Amino acid sequence: MIIILAGGRSTRMGREKSVLTVGGKPMLLRVYGEASAVGETVVALSKNTPKTKELCLREGIPFVETPGRGYVEDVKWLLREFGPFVSVSADLPFVKASDIGSIAKAFDGRVSLTGVLPLDRVPGDLRPAIYRDYAIVGLNTVGTEGERFFELSNPLLALNVNTPEELKLANRIAKLVGR
Repeated sequence: MIIILAGGRSTRMGREKSVLTVGGKPMLLRVYGEASAVGETVVALSKNTPKTKELCLREGIPFVETPGRGYVEDVKWLLREFGPFVSVSADLPFVKASDIGSIAKAFDGRVSLTGVLPLDRVPGDLRPAIYRDYAIVGLNTVGTEGERFFELSNPLLALNVNTPEELKLANRIAKLVGR
C-alpha cells in the first residue's frame, strides 16, 4: 500500500500545499500519478485540507481522513488502519515512480526505511533537512520494528515544497526539466 500524506496544516506555506500547482498541475496529481503507477495508492487527508478532499472527489482519487492531530499521530493511526506502508509526501513534486518502486521493493514490511540523499547529490539551491550527513526526503516506508536509512538517487527529491519560495523554485525547475 502506498499512502500519500496530504493532511498537514501547511503553516509555512499559509495555504494547502497539495492543491498548489507545479508545472501547471496540482502537486497531489503529480505525486498520485507516479505512486499509482507503482501500486495501490490512497491519499491521507484531514480536516486541515478541505480543498485537497475536493480535488480527490473531483478526480476520483481514493482517500482516507485521518484524525489530523499532527504528523506522528496520523502516521501511527495509518499504521494501525492499514498496516505497514510506503509513505510519500504530497509536496514532493518531482518524485518518480522508479523512486517509489525502489523503496517499496527494499521494504520488508517490518523495518521502516527513511528515504535519504547523500549530500553530494543535493542541488546547491536546495536547503533540505539534514541528519547524519544525509538530506532527509519525503519518501519513506512505515514499519513496526526499527528504522534505517535508504539511499535514493533522484536529486530533485531534496525539494519538499513547504514555502512560497520553494514553490517558485519548483516551478522554475519544472520548466527546465519539462515536467
